[in-house]
Amino acid sequence: METVKDVAKYVRSKNAGPFWVTLEIFCDTKEAYDRIKNSPNINTHKISELYGVEEKLVQEFYLENIMVIKYSYPRPLPEGHKYENDMHSGQQYIFLADTEV
Repeated sequence: METVKDVAKYVRSKNAGPFWVTLEIFCDTKEAYDRIKNSPNINTHKISELYGVEEKLVQEFYLENIMVIKYSYPRPLPEGHKYENDMHSGQQYIFLADTEV
């Protein structure tokens, strides 16, 4: 079983303003990019399951010229909220990185 982190060169997450999180999958080959892009297990539905958000709110971006796949979804709590525990969203990529391709 290969995961996203096994196929991609780099996986990261970051905040996209105070109300959104962005997940980014960087690939170093066209084959890796196509494999992840075409995986039946990597899509807006899976992101909604992993991060507990409605699928219709998940945004998906394919940047083929730089071989990057991005997903953005609304944060459950605004950045800096007293009950929010990852202000920069830097740890959110783990769920995606461990997902089977």
